[in-house]
This record gives sequence, structure tokens and C-alpha cells, in this order.
Amino acid sequence: MFKLEITHTEGAARTGRLMTARGDIATPAFMTVSTLGATKGLTLDQVNAAGAEVILMNAFHLAWRPGEALIKDLGGLHRFTGWQKPILTDSGGYQIFSLPGLRKITEEGAHFSSPVNGELRLFSPETVVELEAALGADMVMPLDHCPSHTNTPAEIEAAVERSIRWAERSRKRWRELNPPNVNLFGIIQGACDEKLRTRSVEATCALDLPGYALGGFCVGEANADTRRGIAYSAPLLPADRPRYLMGMGSPQDILHSVASGVDLFDCTLPTRNGRNASVFTSGGRLNLRNARFARDESPLDASCACYTCRTHSRAYLRHLFLAREMNAAILTSLHNVAFYLNLMRELRAAIAAGRFASFKRECEEKLAREDAAPDEGADTER
Repeated sequence: MFKLEITHTEGAARTGRLMTARGDIATPAFMTVSTLGATKGLTLDQVNAAGAEVILMNAFHLAWRPGEALIKDLGGLHRFTGWQKPILTDSGGYQIFSLPGLRKITEEGAHFSSPVNGELRLFSPETVVELEAALGADMVMPLDHCPSHTNTPAEIEAAVERSIRWAERSRKRWRELNPPNVNLFGIIQGACDEKLRTRSVEATCALDLPGYALGGFCVGEANADTRRGIAYSAPLLPADRPRYLMGMGSPQDILHSVASGVDLFDCTLPTRNGRNASVFTSGGRLNLRNARFARDESPLDASCACYTCRTHSRAYLRHLFLAREMNAAILTSLHNVAFYLNLMRELRAAIAAGRFASFKRECEEKLAREDAAPDEGADTER
């Protein structure tokens, strides 16, 4: 019940259909981040209505609150949250990077202090697979060691080798449990070192897993290095398995990575920017706190058919932000999610029509326009 069918290609870019037990996903696809079972500021019904076919949740955070035992007892993530389409869960590997003060790494796994109540818990390759099997997600990530770009070459190499050993242990436990319709991915590490990325790809792909992910990008390195690393690594992954770029990107990142052959994306930018009055549009990025929008009766994006653009003006949305109305963040987050999902539909159509290269170039020119800094005299966030 889990298979990727490639339908069109243009260079390394490709479109396809990822078939799962809970429905097909048109690829390339963007997953809205719903860490604790909810997309910040939006209902899952709104996310569904915007056209999302898959969302991401985080097993690490769900393990602390409300706990996998409760979720399993209540029917698993799909029944618990009400989202009936595919779900991908991250494992906690990124938290090894992002929460250095709360963890200790050993060969056994990562020993974490709870960010909720300080409780100590071991996240090992085996216990993470058990956790994600209990949650019942459709695609699950193994525990891996995500190093920082500030680590030494020796430390990055050690993280790669540890991630390989952990992936082998994860696959062993996954096969023992054999959870129905729970598909384990392998994660590629290696920072921006091509030799280490190659080593990680060869060893991890030898495990013959249902899908593969590129981890360890956008963790502080220069954007040019990130893009070179993705362009080098993505084509090394098996062509018949989904390729997932973890935890990034901006619209520009997505366009570049699709051109490198990536199929799945997730990022907090649509809702995080939406909560901060930063709006993605087909003509560039807007900061709604700018004074120039005070009397602007136009929609956020005339080419967008989302509820926000059909119903409200820039002037009204700016007013809501200045008045600190919670509807401001809801409405702009809804638009940003719709913008991302529409971008994915458009780029899939462009690949199918053999015009992705020109589509990418046109989008990058428009997206380069932004007024993220407030105009002189504008009201700024207090």
C-alpha cells in the first residue's frame, strides 16, 4: 500500500503519486507542520480545505504530552486528531540539534530531560520506532544524530556513523514489530561534506527502506552551501522511493530543491510568518504592518482564491494586527498555507507541461520582491 509512481520528469525535477493506505499524495508535496496534532492558528479542517494531502506531526513532542499510550488507547493519531489523510512523524533527531541543553548522547540513544516537566527519558532507535508505531503514523522517521555546522569534521563524521548504526537498529525493531501501514524512512546526514553525504547515502539506502530523507540542512550553514548539498545529495537517493527534505523551506528553497529531485517538504514558515504579519504572495513578500497598507482595499494576492483573499482587504488585515486581534494571525496563516499548496500545484503542472525551468525562473524573480522592513512611520510590533 506504499508506492511512489513517477508520472513526469524535467531534468531532475519530477512529479508523481505517492500511494498510501490513507490516500494518494501528489508529489512534490508540502506538509504543514502540526507538531502537537494541530497546525498553529488553524483547524485541521481549514488545512484540509486548503488542499493539504499530508501533514507532519512530531513524535518527540507528542511523547511528552499527551503521551503515546493515551493516543494509542484513543485509536492512534488519525482518530485522536480527526485527520484522516496521511501523517508523517518526525522522531526527535532534530531536537538533538535544537535542544542541546536538555540531552546527553550515548551510543544507546539520546537521554532527554522533558521540555514540559523535566522528566528524564531515553529516546533510542528501538524506543522511537515503538513510539511511532503506537502513534500509527503513515511515514515515520528513525532516530538520527543531526550535527551542527559548527561541529568539527571529526564530530560530523561521528554523527554520520552513529546515524547509520541507529538506522540499522531502527530497521531491525521496525521489522520485528511489523506495524501495519507504518513506513520507516532512512535519514541522510553529513552536513555539506560530499564524501560524508555519499557514505551516508550508500549505507542507509542499503537498508532498502520505503523512503529516504535529507536531514542536517539549514542548521546554520550558508544558504549557498545548503543548496549545493541538496543538489548533490538528492539525485543519489533511489529514484523509485520518495525523497523528503526535512524542515525547510522558503518558496525559493522549494523551487531549487524540486529542481534537484526532492518530493516532500515541511516548514513552519507559512504559519510562523503569518503570525508575524509577513505574507507570501505571487508578487513577493509583504509586511502588513507597513503604513502603506492602511488604505489598501486590494486582497493580499489577486491571484489567490483562499478565504482571506476572497473576503478581506490588506487594510482590514493590517488593522487587525495593530489591534492585536487573534483573527489577524489566523487569516494570514490561512493565506500563507494556501499560497504554499498552490505553489506546489503550479510547479507540478509546470513539470508535467515541460516548462518547469521557465516557471522556476519567473517565480524566483517575483519572490525576490519583498518589503519585510516596515516603512518609515509604520507601526511596528510592540
